[in-house]
Amino acid sequence: MTMSVPARRRRVPTIHDVAREAGVSRGTVSRFLNGGHHVSPVSARAVEEAIRRTGYVVNRHARSLITGRSGSAAFLLTEPQEKFFEDPNFNVLLRGCTQALAAHDIPLLLMIAGTREEQRRLLRYVTSGHVDGVLLVSSHTGDPVAEQLVDAGVPVVLCGKPMGPGRLAHVAADDRDGARQMVRHLVELGRRRIGTVTGPPDTPGGVERLAGYREVLAAAGLPAEDGLVETGDYSREGGERAAARLLARRPDLDALFVASDLMARGALAALTAAGRRVPQDVAVGGFDDSAAAVASRPELTTIRQPWDRISQEMVRLLLTQLSGEDTSAVILPTELVRRGSA
Repeated sequence: MTMSVPARRRRVPTIHDVAREAGVSRGTVSRFLNGGHHVSPVSARAVEEAIRRTGYVVNRHARSLITGRSGSAAFLLTEPQEKFFEDPNFNVLLRGCTQALAAHDIPLLLMIAGTREEQRRLLRYVTSGHVDGVLLVSSHTGDPVAEQLVDAGVPVVLCGKPMGPGRLAHVAADDRDGARQMVRHLVELGRRRIGTVTGPPDTPGGVERLAGYREVLAAAGLPAEDGLVETGDYSREGGERAAARLLARRPDLDALFVASDLMARGALAALTAAGRRVPQDVAVGGFDDSAAAVASRPELTTIRQPWDRISQEMVRLLLTQLSGEDTSAVILPTELVRRGSA
């Protein structure tokens, strides 16, 4: 019986193979792989084509030893884990950031740190050089993570306006103007007793959306007393409880602006339990234009946050920081989306 000779394993292409195929020096290929600085357009095209033909794959570990970079970024959510799975906005934002970084061949690591101990542990990991930068979703006053990352020299971009002092690169939707659009719409529908369920008062969305609500009511000469305001926590259950308290105190209200779609779904349940029809008795407006808006019955009139643009701008600002350039804030417009609830 004749034994066949095992097929020779195909040799993994190296940077030398790419250089030879492209007709350029190894140094040119190395500069191309590390950002393309001082590489002519002609040479860059030749290297790109050589990489395609040879099937060369970057050795990230070897590159990190040379450049001092990991070649990856972190998506850090400083909220309890259940919030990530409950709130559809986090998933949309994560998907958008992952896709935007993939265009630059940079993997994104998801990190969730809802407690101080989890935050301390992840800060040690991040500041040890395991990632090059952080896309941070953190909105509560007193959350020290952003400033600690900046103090450690880690490039960071925040989703949402920072609440505390200091200058942090951030990307946010225009919460105040979005609230103004929604409340103005409710006023134009002829509603005159307009209540609101706000976000937490230690978050930028909670503060800005409440301010926009009050501005429009004042301009319309309508009451904006504290009795028309209840505080929620951006959860469906929190929205239901807040709306129930509001209805018990003000059964005469004829419209309700709720500061998130998830809370608005809870508010719809509270209105149904109280025997109030939507929108005939009470018009309801949400905020976000998330999956919760179209899953509601009736579907929610809401404010659309441009999540795709938010994620793209966050990644752009992070890459700008990684290149050594300064960054600033980006505030993006929102849009009123009319559906069946108002």
